[in-house]
Amino acid sequence: MTAWEYTVTPLLLHQEARILDNWGADGWELVTVQQGPQGGLIAFLKRPAASASPNQ
Repeated sequence: MTAWEYTVTPLLLHQEARILDNWGADGWELVTVQQGPQGGLIAFLKRPAASASPNQ
């Protein structure tokens, strides 16, 4: 079974694609985008955990 690590990051207005491209270049996959409590957008991302092996 794949083990995952997660991160959350704000998406700055008019810079959404650049921010997501940077995270994607590091192996992060976008799971969802939601509106934050103060109104901005927040991205939730995941990638396989570094310690995970394909046979686990």
